[in-house]
Amino acid sequence: MKKAVRMYITGSVQGMFFRQFIKDNADKNKVKGFVRKLEDLRVEIFAEGDSEDVNTFLSICRVGPKHAIIRNADEKEERLQDFKDFKILNF
Repeated sequence: MKKAVRMYITGSVQGMFFRQFIKDNADKNKVKGFVRKLEDLRVEIFAEGDSEDVNTFLSICRVGPKHAIIRNADEKEERLQDFKDFKILNF
């Protein structure tokens, strides 16, 4: 079954390294969508794909890479957008 989720992450995650970490793990888990830094310094992630793949990916996002400090990760279910790949977007 397919699933789509939008996640907003707050913490020490503003660097490009964090967004590349997210993209690498999306590609590894066959998740489509995007990641971008928002003006309020949160990171927005839109992820869609098979439910199990998305759930695995989101659990990785909640922890982040070694030097990231995740303070909060809000999630909400979304409608499928039929993304073809996973991209890093600008504002």
